[in-house]
Amino acid sequence: MPVYQWKGIDRQGKPTRGSRDAENGRALRLQLKRDGVMVTELVESKMARSQGSREIRLDRFFKRVSQSDVGFMTRQLATLLEAGIPLVEALQALMDQAEQEEFKEILTDIRDKVNEGSPLADALRSHKKAFSPLYINMVTAGEASGNLEAVLKRLSDFMENQAKLKGKVSGALAYPLFMIVLMSGIVGLLMVVVVPQVTSVFEDFGQALPWYTQLLIATSSFLGSFWWLVLLLIGATYYGWRRWVGTTAGRMKWDTMMLTVPMLGSLFMMVAVARFARTLSTLLASGVPVLQAMDITRNVLGNAELMRVVEDARNSLREGESIATPLRRSGVFPPIVTHMIAIGERSGQLEEMLEHVAAAYDLQVETKLTAVTGLLEPLAIVIMGGLTGGIAFSIVMPLMQINQFAG
Repeated sequence: MPVYQWKGIDRQGKPTRGSRDAENGRALRLQLKRDGVMVTELVESKMARSQGSREIRLDRFFKRVSQSDVGFMTRQLATLLEAGIPLVEALQALMDQAEQEEFKEILTDIRDKVNEGSPLADALRSHKKAFSPLYINMVTAGEASGNLEAVLKRLSDFMENQAKLKGKVSGALAYPLFMIVLMSGIVGLLMVVVVPQVTSVFEDFGQALPWYTQLLIATSSFLGSFWWLVLLLIGATYYGWRRWVGTTAGRMKWDTMMLTVPMLGSLFMMVAVARFARTLSTLLASGVPVLQAMDITRNVLGNAELMRVVEDARNSLREGESIATPLRRSGVFPPIVTHMIAIGERSGQLEEMLEHVAAAYDLQVETKLTAVTGLLEPLAIVIMGGLTGGIAFSIVMPLMQINQFAG
């Protein structure tokens, strides 16, 4: 059933708009008329995209389907199914309450395909931008086992935990990054605006200036005259870095180096281990085959070096080896993690052991974040104070010498 974008005037004479699915445009006009809306514009959503409406394109750009929306929908779908509501009706209820037009269209398409007899996983597979391979494979396993409600609840828990972990890391690093941007802005303002004005005072007296003041003036003059070159160099450097990281060898070297960065390297490793353990545990507990689960887990790590290690472990597992042995052999994963995985494999409780690993590393990430931010914040302040103090010192000292000379 197609989805239409419409505009109209309500009973109070106010403009209104929205989207709704209907058999055809005439049927939708009758529905809206019964609701007291006089339709002034009606366009099928797929046609609207092909017509290239700027308004709709901007709406698509700024209102992407977020993982928080998907997680909330997953929790609600699990609740509805657990209450005994048929899948098609549950999807219809979710579609009716969806506020974002893009998400409403996706849910409408999924509902229509399920109503036509397609499995839910196949319907989700048509919208890979909104639903990750992990999500689709877990739904596939849930449908195959007849335990879709439990799998959806487990999946929503997983997405919430991942969102919390991401929020902790982003929130902890936000203030130091803000301080760096603020420091760069203040120093740039001083160099481009303040220093040139003071330079004219020095030139009027014609007195010899200290080397550090001469360096400051030369730097200020360069930035004032060739700021465009500085921006160009920054842009070219960033572009070159992106090209290099886009290669297999470059990505491997960069990700390996990131794991050795002081303070941050261990934090990146903890986040990756927590993500690895929770993802693999969730997939295995949902009934996803272990080889397929390892392949999906490898793709969510976000670090080429760790992805290589997990890929080696997957290949070894295919040849009859355990998961823990190749991970231990790599020397990358912490020994305590490989030890706990080995115990879980021997006892037949691998999913529970991985969940314990994820919970433990979540706590370590929080502790490490507190320590890192506790060091980065004063370090950023000291660097900012040192740069601004150095600029002020380079300006004030010659002025004091000029005053003494004039006196």
